[in-house]
Amino acid sequence: MIEMKVAGIAVDAVSHNPIVLLRDGTQRRALPIWIGESEAKAIVMALDPKSSARPMTHDLFVSLFGALSAKLERVVIHSLKNSTFYAILTVKVGEVKKEIDARPSDAIAIALRAGCPIWVMEEVVVEASIPVDQAADEAERRAFREFLEDIAPSDFVEKSSGNS
Repeated sequence: MIEMKVAGIAVDAVSHNPIVLLRDGTQRRALPIWIGESEAKAIVMALDPKSSARPMTHDLFVSLFGALSAKLERVVIHSLKNSTFYAILTVKVGEVKKEIDARPSDAIAIALRAGCPIWVMEEVVVEASIPVDQAADEAERRAFREFLEDIAPSDFVEKSSGNS
């Protein structure tokens, strides 16, 4: 799993639908997830918290966790099927952990309010992410190719110390 942070909300230039953009810790990969307008608003409100007269639904979830002595441990975006992302909330009450199915947009909005990490399965990142720093990716590929050119099969053979 790869821990990711919310980089922000963007708008798709073609469909005009909001996108939540997650980035990995190296700032090298971005995962765009298309979401609804109300979910985008909920995420923006969590990124730039201002008090509202009444709690929003995601605030209510976090309040419920606290009232029930539950802790949101993490959010995991675990799969992508037919262009739809799937997520779970891992909630701990005492020693009991429960996984709760959730839409990624709701899971992200709750995670931001609860201050818990957002994780994405590696296969989802591989399938759906976009490169952010292509120059760094190419430099890494060049360095790896150079490493391979300088290595020989004998480098992998264990050498005897003669003290057997």
